[in-house]
Amino acid sequence: MASVDGAFLTAEPVGRVIGTEDAFALSFWVYVRDGRYLQLDDVVTVPVDLPDGQSVRLHGIVDTVRSRFEGARFDSDADAASEQRLPVGVAHAAHVTVTRVEPEIFVAPSPGAAAYRSEATQRDEALYFDQMIAEKTAFVAGLARDGQRIYGNLEFLDGTRGAHMNISGISGVATKTSYALFLLYSLLGSGVLGQRGSNAKSIIFNVKGEDLLWLDKPNNRLDERARDAYARMGLPVGPFRSVRIWAPAQKGGDLIIPASASRQEGVLPFCWSLSDFCRERMLRFLFAEADSETSQISFVIRLVEEWLARPTNVLDPDDRGFVSVNGVELVTARSFPELVDAIEANLPLIAQHAAEGTRQAFIRRLFDAAATAGHLVRALTKEERQQHTIRVLDADAGRQVTVIDINNLPDRAKRFVVGVVVRRLVEQTESGAGQHGLTFLVLDELNKYAPRDGWSPIKEVILDIAERGRSLGVILIGAQQTASEVERRVTANASFRVAGRLDTAEAARAEYGFLTDAAKARASILKPGTMFVHQPEIPVPLLVQFPFPAWATRKSEVDSAGDAAGEALRGGLLQ
Repeated sequence: MASVDGAFLTAEPVGRVIGTEDAFALSFWVYVRDGRYLQLDDVVTVPVDLPDGQSVRLHGIVDTVRSRFEGARFDSDADAASEQRLPVGVAHAAHVTVTRVEPEIFVAPSPGAAAYRSEATQRDEALYFDQMIAEKTAFVAGLARDGQRIYGNLEFLDGTRGAHMNISGISGVATKTSYALFLLYSLLGSGVLGQRGSNAKSIIFNVKGEDLLWLDKPNNRLDERARDAYARMGLPVGPFRSVRIWAPAQKGGDLIIPASASRQEGVLPFCWSLSDFCRERMLRFLFAEADSETSQISFVIRLVEEWLARPTNVLDPDDRGFVSVNGVELVTARSFPELVDAIEANLPLIAQHAAEGTRQAFIRRLFDAAATAGHLVRALTKEERQQHTIRVLDADAGRQVTVIDINNLPDRAKRFVVGVVVRRLVEQTESGAGQHGLTFLVLDELNKYAPRDGWSPIKEVILDIAERGRSLGVILIGAQQTASEVERRVTANASFRVAGRLDTAEAARAEYGFLTDAAKARASILKPGTMFVHQPEIPVPLLVQFPFPAWATRKSEVDSAGDAAGEALRGGLLQ
């Protein structure tokens, strides 16, 4: 049995470095011996003895495999060889891309050098898992195809040395949101966050369907294969616990009830008060199109926000949520449409230096915003304001996972909700630095909120998180179908890059430079539940698989009979 610095390799080499192809310090080909095989993603170790007596270990990952006849000259020789009319041999070879060299003496392996399939400590060293485990910064990012754990380095996600994750892939096939949730489940359930785990929070925007409204329920479709995968990763099997679910308030009527079709129990309706809308300058998020910052309308928006936030405006003394705004005359607004009317009546005074055409364009957009998002701003009493305002970091919020459903809202209303919530998150973390733990912000359709072209108030907030979130403890887990449509500075600040199934044209874009050529080719055929994960320490992306969700993703998966048992399972999660 071969041994390298006390770490044992397999008894026999799986092959040898070939001499018919050039071998380099960072890549080489391995001939695979008869009766053995190497497949894509296998980890290989080649010990190299130097003339000065030093020993070097070259570790790498198989990214290409090939087979061919040796001794054949023509394509038609395949027929002759199969009929044993031509004396040829079959040769199998694998191309290896080097991931780590220990010690760091970069030499090319000699032809004929023995190549071993890396196992145990050698595999951990090859993928830098040994350092992560020793420093207790390893979190489970999924499983390799052979069932062994794939780790990520928490220091590149929690802000210590880097932060943020970006996930790309075709909608419905790449399972982007599913992987983001699995990642949260791993981080919160494995104990890797240590004492910070009890204070860690996550905000998840549900942008498609109502799949994420059931995170606190066990999945009745979970089979033994999935349970075995969770066991391999050392994770409990069960739903998320400590979940709070918000849905937008329904339009019309005085009652504030959630606009949720599939679930009502345990869902809280959200909206904002007229007074908060004025004081916190939320108007800009009703004009969150990607061109609003560069247009003349942005000038009018700022003027109106200043007018609404003036100290001379008064709140209803009886706490019924009314606001009175001083303009040409004192106007009391008892609803958002009345506030819009007050703005329209006073706009010539507020924005007297703006062109008439600009003021009219502003009013048209404002009335459109009132029709699509006006039901989210209401006259609320003090008690109603406390009940229906989304709170994430407040001490009395008391929940670790917050799901905010916006899937049924028009795009303008979606942008308003995302902008208001994310800005408030940043403001709270800034004002209470050191008092809060990590906050994971999960946002799908990132290209809508931080597009590459143009500018908007939401894009400004998200870019702020991408560039300063590391110091604030706010971690952005963004997902989109096409990374090429997202602001470059947002994706560039993500330490972890993840790709699921990709369109071949999209995979050729520069944003996927972290993928090798072989990985780009494979990305077009990846199955759901399989992702390429790239992290700073490892020079090549790793293929990971993650199991079927242990939490329900739709009403039909809710195991009502297992709720009681689920409580016991949840007790083992997030302790």
